[in-house]
This record gives sequence, C-alpha cells and structure tokens, in this order.
Amino acid sequence: MTEISLNVLDVAENSTRAKASLVTITVHADFPEDRLTVIIEDDGCGMTPEQVEQVTDPFFTSRTTRKVGLGVPFFKMAAESTGGSFSIASRPGVGTKVTAVFVLSHIDRMPLGDISTTIHTLVVYHPETDFGYNYQYNDRSFTLDTREFRQVLGDIPFDTPDISAYIMDYLNENKLETDGGAVY
Repeated sequence: MTEISLNVLDVAENSTRAKASLVTITVHADFPEDRLTVIIEDDGCGMTPEQVEQVTDPFFTSRTTRKVGLGVPFFKMAAESTGGSFSIASRPGVGTKVTAVFVLSHIDRMPLGDISTTIHTLVVYHPETDFGYNYQYNDRSFTLDTREFRQVLGDIPFDTPDISAYIMDYLNENKLETDGGAVY
C-alpha cells in the first residue's frame, strides 16, 4: 500500500467483516513528539490469541476467497520500518484494537494520504456499521460520529447524494480547520 489511509481502510474493512457494530478510528499527528499514531478499534467478533499471532503472517487469512492476507502484515511493516511500533489486542466476543505508531520524520514513512476519503468511503458503504473518527493534529482535533448523524437524519441513508456530499465536506473542512492543510 502506498499510503497509511489505505491501511486504515483495509483494517476497518476487516472490522466490518467481523460484524462490528462500531468501529472507532483515531489518527493523531503529534509533531513535537515526532509520532503519528493510528488506532482502529472495533466491537466485532474478536480473535483468539492464536489468531492474533497468525494475523501478521502474510500467508494467513480467515477469508475463503484467497490464500493470503497482506493488509495487516504490510501495515505492521510500514509502522516498524519507521522505528515505530505495531500491536493488536483482541478478545473473542469483545472486539479488536490495532495500534500503529510511525515516526513522522522517518524517511521511510508513507504519507498519510487522503484520510478524509477513506473515512467517507467506510461511512457511506457500510450503512450497518457506526463509525467514530477522531482526527488530531498536535493539540487540535475534530470528531465525526455517525451515531450523532443518525439522530439528526433518522432513516435517511448516508449514501443519499446530498448526505454523502455533506459528509465529505464535513470531513474535508474540519481536517483543514484542524491541520491548516498540512500534508504529511
């Protein structure tokens, strides 16, 4: 994968396949600490300790449509190749938490990429799942919570063109207000 946001998309897609009703994604760029932390947490079916050990093996996948699963191993490699860290905590019946920490200034760190489009894609194309998204840039942040949107919208689906456009605008405008248009 060429950008971190695509790794986020892949792991969050795993969460939806695990029947999560809520997926929470945090992206925190902390330039004074030289860290970019990405956390994806869900309340899906979770994994056994044996599955957690296997999930970073590219030749393991729980999917029946292919024999390899490269998303999590690539995400782990991307974080660790910057001098950062990667961890997965999971419990069957409870959910899973994936944490990737990147050294921001490391030459091998992939760019964050278009995280707003990634979040928009997840929200619009997974109507059965709620998403919480927290974007932090140093000491500034904003949050999107689809549960709040649902309270306002009622039964209007997120993939309705006007609603989809609003969500994309909300993500882009708040990111710009939070990070001033920073590209990293």
